[in-house]
Parts: sequence; structure tokens; C-alpha cells
Amino acid sequence: MTRVDQFESVFRAAARTIFRLEEVEIGSVMMVSDQPPDEADDFGERVRAFLGALDAGENLKWTTVHGAEFDTVPELLELIEKERPGLVCTYRHLHSDSWRWPYTLGEYVDVLTQATTTPVLVMPHPERPEFRALTGCRTKAVMAVTGHMTGDNRLVSYAARFTERGGTLLLGHVEDDHVFERYMEAISKIETIDTESAREDIQARLLKDPTDFIESCRELLAERMPSLSVESIVTRGHHIREYRSLIEAREVDLLVMNTKDEDQLAMHGLAYPLAVELRSIPLLML
Repeated sequence: MTRVDQFESVFRAAARTIFRLEEVEIGSVMMVSDQPPDEADDFGERVRAFLGALDAGENLKWTTVHGAEFDTVPELLELIEKERPGLVCTYRHLHSDSWRWPYTLGEYVDVLTQATTTPVLVMPHPERPEFRALTGCRTKAVMAVTGHMTGDNRLVSYAARFTERGGTLLLGHVEDDHVFERYMEAISKIETIDTESAREDIQARLLKDPTDFIESCRELLAERMPSLSVESIVTRGHHIREYRSLIEAREVDLLVMNTKDEDQLAMHGLAYPLAVELRSIPLLML
């Protein structure tokens, strides 16, 4: 390694990405149901109670869309375009009987998360016991998850906005073990690299960057939103298994994740398997 390379490495290692809190403005909330008006209103009331953090100190407009108001995905998208809400709240398998099977989110939710720029809160289906179990729940523990936490100001800002005053914001970053070991196997075949040193150094570097970023989140949020408790969860493992374990252990009320991918029409890589697998918890999909 040349001296220039050494200098660049030291300089880059010292650089630290600092969190910047973004303004999250939600002027109106649209609650979408496929049920008749009375049941749709009940769904809306449950959602509004769950999202008590949004009502604090703000004059939000809450509207409920019931099943007779749309029959197709384009009709629902037209309603959203007309209303332009800051948040859409609905549930898995909207206008579908497939809620009995755990394999998808349903075509309406799939399209909503990709065809609009509006964040979507996805609840368990009202016919599922997981939805009924949410009665009385609020967003006291919110977890933001991503495969690359460092620099994701929008994700953290939304997660903080949806956390109840006095609640806990959990910032989670899990390095995938399978990917790490695949690269280590390649490194082990390169004669000029000491494999064990590389393993220790790379692992430490991968975990240090998100840890430093989350610490900067904690510092700024302590100043700007002092009622929140911010906790860091940075580890290695299997994404879905680790997040499921963390959600159960920390009794998480809401999971916040990115779903858009600039390079493809399909949902962001980590989001879809997490959304399908973690069926008992509300998801805020950005």
C-alpha cells in the first residue's frame, strides 16, 4: 500500500456521517378499508387511536374510505391522487380473500407502496387475531430497520415522528452473515491478504459506521425531541431471524422501513421479505 493510499484510508476512516433531522409534515391521513361504512369507521377509529403520536399538538384531517368507494387499484389511486394525504393507512390483502394465507401483502398494498410517494401504514387484516390484539396499543416502541442505516435521515426522522412522547425509538442495523461470509471466502483465496486480520478489521468497520451514525441520531434527538429514548441495535446475523427476535424481545409496536428502490420497480430488497414474514406488527412503509 502506498503512502497516498494509507493517508486516504485514515482520512476516510475518520470521516463521520452526521444525522440531520428532517421535517415530517403530515397534514392529512386517509384510512382505506374494503368494509362497509360502519366497519370501515371502526377500523379508522382503531388506527387513529394507534397513531396517537400524530395527533399530539396538530390539527390533522382524518378521512375514511370504505369498500363501496373503489373496486380496482386504479380507482383507489385516483382517490389518493385527489385527496393527496400525507399518510395512507390500510391493511394486508385489501379487497382479497388471500388474508388466510401468509405469502403476500396483496395487490393493492403492493401497488400502493410503489406507485405513490405517500407513506403507507400497513396493519394486519381485520379478520386476523393479530389485528384484534392491537386494541389499546400505541406506538410506544418504534423500530426503524434498514440494510444501510448510515445517512438515512428520512427513515430515522419518520420513525421519530411516529414514536409516542416518552416512548422508545430503536434504530436497527443488521449486517447479513451470509453476504459477509461469501466475501470472506473470496478474501481467503487471495494470497496477499491476511484472512484473519481482514475478518476482524472488516467486521469492525461494517459495524462502526452505523454505530457512529446512530450515536449522532441520539445526540441530536436528545436536543430536539428530548422525550424520546433512542437505542442502538447494530449486529450481524440473518436479517429476518434477527429482526423477528428483536421485535419480540423489545415488544415493538411499529416497524418503519424503506420500500422504494430508484433502480427497479419491485420493492426495496430487504423490505418485501420482512413485510411478508412479520405479519403480526404494523408496518410503516416509506
